[in-house]
Amino acid sequence: MRIGLYPGTFDPLTLGHMDIITRAAALVDRLVIGVAINRDKGPLFTLEERVAMIEAETAKLTAHTGVEIVAHPFENLLIDCASDVGAQVIIRGLRAVADFEYEFQMVGMNRALNDRIETVFLMAEARHQAIASKLVKEIARLGGDVTKFVPAGVRAALLEKFG
Repeated sequence: MRIGLYPGTFDPLTLGHMDIITRAAALVDRLVIGVAINRDKGPLFTLEERVAMIEAETAKLTAHTGVEIVAHPFENLLIDCASDVGAQVIIRGLRAVADFEYEFQMVGMNRALNDRIETVFLMAEARHQAIASKLVKEIARLGGDVTKFVPAGVRAALLEKFG
């Protein structure tokens, strides 16, 4: 069974994330969405809320493709999380050249820690390349329309947070 791990904070889940999840699901038999517990970032949504959003949105994809997709919170090293869930591949989304520099360093470090786990990069679709969770939260906080950037359920959760 090919198992992939797609990690992130998903605060909140965006259409860019869903684009990568959809395409990653075509590459593996089981896709684990690693939901990072990153206290330093001070997420808007709780871990439970982020997991629930991911489960709600990926359930539709699982029903459509038959690929098992699960949300898995983690707080340890990414490479250790990959080992914990049995992943042979870590899937990372890239939006711009700036993402590549950071990801390039991460791959080198992860390979030094465990060279049995590969990293695969998927470029976000052009229409999703500018979407960043940080910007989505700012737009929502200031009363802007985030419909073009997040699934409907996530939009509702943002509206509930910001009123």
